Amino acid sequence: MGLLVKALIGAFVVVLIAVLSKTRNYYIAGLVPLFPTFALIAHYIVGSERSIEALRTTIIFSMWAVVPYMVYLVSLYFMLNYVKLFTALSAAVLCWVIAAWILILLWNRVHGL
Repeated sequence: MGLLVKALIGAFVVVLIAVLSKTRNYYIAGLVPLFPTFALIAHYIVGSERSIEALRTTIIFSMWAVVPYMVYLVSLYFMLNYVKLFTALSAAVLCWVIAAWILILLWNRVHGL
């Protein structure tokens, strides 16, 4: 039953994004997927299974995790001038992967993990 509820919530979010994208305020569709659903889950699990200090570390890392997302957005914004949508999206995802990989490497180096 839990899986069905999660699937329905996911479907609702997709429909909400599609509906918002057709309105006068279409740009709000970009805000919907940023609701911190997975962050809430991750922070709850870390906070209940580990120490508060571990949760604080997770929160700080989460703040830095915005950087790869910004890399994705900036690269997509500029690539749309030069390539087709699918290619721009694919390249922007690759930029996100590279930025996330660099973030993890730097984080581990600074925190000695």
